[in-house]
Amino acid sequence: MRRPRLLYVTDLAFPARGRRYGDEDVFLTSRLRAHFDLALCHPLDAAALMDGYDAVVVRNSGPVLGYLAEYEKFRAHALETGARVYNPLNGKADMAGKGYLIELTSAGFPVIPTVDRAEDLDRLPRADRYMVKPRFGADSLGLRVVPASRVAEAPVADGSVLVQPHVDFTHEISFYFVDDDFAYALYAPDPRRRWEMKPYQATAADLEFARRFIDWNALGHGIQRVDACRTVAGDLLLVELEDLNPYLSLDALPEEDRDAFVATLTTSLNRFAQPGARIES
Repeated sequence: MRRPRLLYVTDLAFPARGRRYGDEDVFLTSRLRAHFDLALCHPLDAAALMDGYDAVVVRNSGPVLGYLAEYEKFRAHALETGARVYNPLNGKADMAGKGYLIELTSAGFPVIPTVDRAEDLDRLPRADRYMVKPRFGADSLGLRVVPASRVAEAPVADGSVLVQPHVDFTHEISFYFVDDDFAYALYAPDPRRRWEMKPYQATAADLEFARRFIDWNALGHGIQRVDACRTVAGDLLLVELEDLNPYLSLDALPEEDRDAFVATLTTSLNRFAQPGARIES
């Protein structure tokens, strides 16, 4: 049988704070080449190069805030041609902007309370400081911390920024899923060093928390990362659900766990890239 052809979209030179996008994708593609015919391209070139591949794998391509027009062109071309994009483009979380945090807040999910209008600020718990972030931000791009006395100035009429109370927490945890199946968890024991990750043994309650958001998103295929914070009261709150191009922190895993993830991803991509596979969009 012909080996599936993958176009792997990554920005190897993206200067991510505390992470090495390029190293992670060099490692992953070196392993995936044993099973796929694979080519790498920059996200700005993806729309022009994607035809002729069995699947387009969007990995560490950086925040789309810096190239929204090109990203929308890529999405439009993929939807028009029926291209298989991994992750599929029907994600409801970060892939579509951070407005889902408002929806989840209204629905009563365990998420950091979020609004995007000045008239809704009274729905937030009182806090000394508030987080203001762009709806299409990522990697803390555009994130600001403002005092309570100035938070009313932050929301704008078009809803382009979100406001959240500043939450005190003991640590952050990331739960990684492939095709709805839990793969591994990592945590940052020092809140000041978000990307110094260590392996975390998730409890049944932890996984029940994380799976609520995976089930809500109903993506079906691809890699998702559920980022949560542990409050001083011991509760978990969602920080974000990354369903576009989540960084995997594979260098923080023991070798056997890293190998297990690569095997899981390989199986997932093989299944996804087959001509008869059913992909919803």
